[in-house]
Amino acid sequence: MIVYQATKASFTEDVLNDRIETKIHSFFSKNLNRRTGPQEVLSWKNSMQYMDRVLNDPEIPASCGVSIEFQIPQTSNRVDFILTGKGENDKDYAIIIELKQWTEATLSAKDAVVNSFVGGRVRECTHPSYQAWSYAALLESFNETVEKDEIQLRPCAYLHNYVQDDVISNAHYSDHIDRAPLFLKGEAIKLREFIKQHVKYGDDRKIMYRIDQGRIRPSKMLADSMVAMLSGKAEFVMIDDQKVVYETALQIATKANINQKEVLIVKGGPGTGKSVVAVNLLVELTNRGLLAKYVSKNAAPRAVYESKLTQSMKKSVISNLFGGSGAYIAGRSNQFDTLIVDEAHRLNEKSGLYGNEGVNQVMEIIHASQSTVFFLDEDQRIHLKDIGSVNEIRKWADLAGANVQEMELSSQFRCGGSDGYIAWLDNTLQLRQTANESLEGISYDFKLFDSPVELRDAIIEKNKINNKARMVAGYCWDWKSKKDLKVNDVVIPEFNFGMRWNLTTDGSLWIISPESVNEVGCIHTCQGLEVDYIGVIIGDDLIVREGQVITNPHKRSKNDSSVRGYKKLLQEDPVEGAKLLDLIIKNTYRTLMTRGMKGCYVYCTDEETAKYFKAAQVGV
Repeated sequence: MIVYQATKASFTEDVLNDRIETKIHSFFSKNLNRRTGPQEVLSWKNSMQYMDRVLNDPEIPASCGVSIEFQIPQTSNRVDFILTGKGENDKDYAIIIELKQWTEATLSAKDAVVNSFVGGRVRECTHPSYQAWSYAALLESFNETVEKDEIQLRPCAYLHNYVQDDVISNAHYSDHIDRAPLFLKGEAIKLREFIKQHVKYGDDRKIMYRIDQGRIRPSKMLADSMVAMLSGKAEFVMIDDQKVVYETALQIATKANINQKEVLIVKGGPGTGKSVVAVNLLVELTNRGLLAKYVSKNAAPRAVYESKLTQSMKKSVISNLFGGSGAYIAGRSNQFDTLIVDEAHRLNEKSGLYGNEGVNQVMEIIHASQSTVFFLDEDQRIHLKDIGSVNEIRKWADLAGANVQEMELSSQFRCGGSDGYIAWLDNTLQLRQTANESLEGISYDFKLFDSPVELRDAIIEKNKINNKARMVAGYCWDWKSKKDLKVNDVVIPEFNFGMRWNLTTDGSLWIISPESVNEVGCIHTCQGLEVDYIGVIIGDDLIVREGQVITNPHKRSKNDSSVRGYKKLLQEDPVEGAKLLDLIIKNTYRTLMTRGMKGCYVYCTDEETAKYFKAAQVGV
């Protein structure tokens, strides 16, 4: 969808007559059926004047095409400015220009991330060069016209108010700047030369119209790349019922069409290989030329599986195949062939930063795709806002007229291949009564420690083997180090123990970042992922008194969003509210204590709770 489209000559005339922002605003409302604020209108006025100066050169033909605010299909992202024309080799060119009003920024240790003042405060933003490159990568990877017609995309970024410094053009961002050159204040002529280097003649072949009308499907280059990435990776090999689920999902993806939706619900506990099947599906569907996407509410699984595929922590074109669950609010019906929803138990009703957008994520995802595969474990619902359940999915699938199938994954790989450990843990946490009242005969390394220092030392030692051991804790301590890196968060004074929560520098990749063994993760950074050994600190939100497991949401940190609003919930419905909070806290520890494939090491802040777990080990 293109908001504003004209020739360079018409664009120049609109700027000269002070009507460019009015026209863009009018087309914006008409074509996108959306409103925008005065700040964006002002930014159009300012930036277009700068672009008009850049294009004020007779060697840039008046018949070149100018497209403003082009919305990339399947996304809510819009390209600020595109100039189209032919090169001297008679190839079609599209110069993609990301425009920013920024005047300053600060460095971030994260890849392709910079901090800048946006929307009234300093925020983490993607680097403008990465942003421009990612838009070009999206079009190259998913627009059939761009691939078939060999349209040459040349991305760049223009920050016309930004004075050169060692932040925006820092070596940390060099890979992205190499792929999409950066032009700053006083560099309009450099940008002009960049354009002239590629565009020599006008656009008489309606390049942007063809792109806009192009069929959306993965390119062969992307498909081949995905297959090569997956090949030979033992951690993604499927066995037993994983293969059966995989083949069933492929079958329904092939069968589904715009007149008949298909939904597959796959249930599976910790370590059953839900994510392994999900990633294999993503690769094979892409290889078959179908438009598929891996969806999860939690960013951590997306980032980690993308990183494992690419063997790089840097952002790549593969990023476009992984997305969040709140992106389908205004999505077109059936715009995807298949959406693969991992950790579906974490889906929310509402979307957006403030949880006030859309109607229901399950409904919106089903609406956006011809076939949908939901992987879920209802026992891992750990947030008051989690709504992902079999009944919820069935309800919306039925309303959409979809055919629904249910399958289950049962092969246990995490927890040493032992169903017994999970059954023992459920019994011990008093989530459900099982026959596994001890760990006798169960091949899983479970240990209790009398000191958090000893626990940490044991995990650090295990981590030396292959960087697959991490510390986690219940969210019972405030995240003070987010503002002051010198302070510790998880502090247990009687043992002179102190560690920080996971640093923001690692972001969603905390669980595989080499140095993160020295930090403590929480449920939000480890759910859906695994290590060989997990060290768990059970805080005061779960204690045992006279053999009864008692949970207390008041002991959770105010920084923990998973129980936010619990006081209001308890006021409105004390009985059911207490039951729900009890389940969420127990599920949180169940999830934390099943992140280790080979072992789980535990320290309890409460002495009676530690004695209870020790007795449960031997069935006393």
